[in-house]
Amino acid sequence: MNKTNIYQQRRIALAKQMLSKTGGGIAVISTAPEVARNRDSEFPYRHDSDFFYLSGFEEPGATLVLKVSSNGQIESHLFCRPKDLEREIWDGIRLGPEAAPEKLGVEFAHSNQVLDQKLGELLADQDAIYIRLAESAEADRRLRHWMRQVRSQARAGINPPSEFHDVESLIHEMRLFKDAHEIDIMRKAAAISARAHIRAMQACKPGMYEYQLEAELLHEFRNSGAQSVAYNSIVAGGENTCILHYRAGSTELRGGELCLIDAGCELDGYASDITRTFPINGKFSGPQRALYNITLAAQEAAVAMTKPGNTFMQPHEAALRVLTQGLLDEKLLKLADYGSLENAIEAGAYRRFYMHRTSHWLGMDVHDVGSYREHIEDNSQEEKPWRILKSGMVITIEPGLYIRPADDVDEAFWNIGIRIEDDAVLNDSGCELISRGVPVNADEIEALMKS
Repeated sequence: MNKTNIYQQRRIALAKQMLSKTGGGIAVISTAPEVARNRDSEFPYRHDSDFFYLSGFEEPGATLVLKVSSNGQIESHLFCRPKDLEREIWDGIRLGPEAAPEKLGVEFAHSNQVLDQKLGELLADQDAIYIRLAESAEADRRLRHWMRQVRSQARAGINPPSEFHDVESLIHEMRLFKDAHEIDIMRKAAAISARAHIRAMQACKPGMYEYQLEAELLHEFRNSGAQSVAYNSIVAGGENTCILHYRAGSTELRGGELCLIDAGCELDGYASDITRTFPINGKFSGPQRALYNITLAAQEAAVAMTKPGNTFMQPHEAALRVLTQGLLDEKLLKLADYGSLENAIEAGAYRRFYMHRTSHWLGMDVHDVGSYREHIEDNSQEEKPWRILKSGMVITIEPGLYIRPADDVDEAFWNIGIRIEDDAVLNDSGCELISRGVPVNADEIEALMKS
């Protein structure tokens, strides 16, 4: 299936949901706006994920309108920037509405300059409209404008939509399950990111700065064809390893300490997400290796539970059990305070040293969309059950330990922050780790850095 057909099939799948839910209607999805970086330039543009998922179109200033009639007829309308020779000289070539139908497989394309006018026409006599509810003040303003246009035609017997539905809930359920095309891109993104982590490990030596390792990552990303980072890279040395969302800064990397890198590229709209922790001088100390091996064992336990039929929380629970037992073994938690491993877990004793979940969805966004709870109609339950894992989902598996200085903590463990993260594709038999192109075993990491 070519790319155009992929996006057409996604639009058809969304239309079928609309038809089933409300007998048709109209969906309006706009891409992300350009954002000024300073007075004279914008941040590098990145399309809106939902919009791109349905259109495959990366230019700013665009809106997709999907009109679904009660008999199942589907019309895709793309509003995009018109061709403009002067602006194209400065900013780059635009596709333009004339070329959009053939290129993108939409039935109709218009200049975005007539969006407000055409939306008033397209919304006429539609019972239901699917939009992003409470998206922004600007989006609300535009919706009110379109509705006023339709209401102004009331004397002509034309009615505005009377039902408003959240389009994101439909799209995000679709995005939760990746097809072969998506998984292929994600494998390539993970391979690029793995090479970047290897490059950083091999380049690392005491006396370097965090930002220099970040530069090694960025070089490998772009040199391998990735368009961007998937998120701001974390390159943390020493005590910074215990800051979960630390940004690569100007801290000097010192021998005897650890470096934690959480970094992934974005390739063709899809994210990768890998974390590795390694000794700056190439050799784990005894306490560092002990906590590293506990974290790796926790990840392995979570991987074993990442399979269809289990809930989203079961890998996390498996990791918690290993981490908590390890903390008890290393006397970072006192068994006498809790009486048993089960009591320590029940009391949340681990939260002092491990304060995040083990997994999140991964896809077009690094923290990808999709509910972590099951969709059930029974409102009598106070809390919906955790999502059942299924083939085609993609999640991260990332346990960690973060030991900050404290009077009741052995000084040998101070400022040891460790996280190990890989990307897992759920399949019929379990899961495939697509990011293991970079070593994860402590001995293998030391051998790589020595080489």
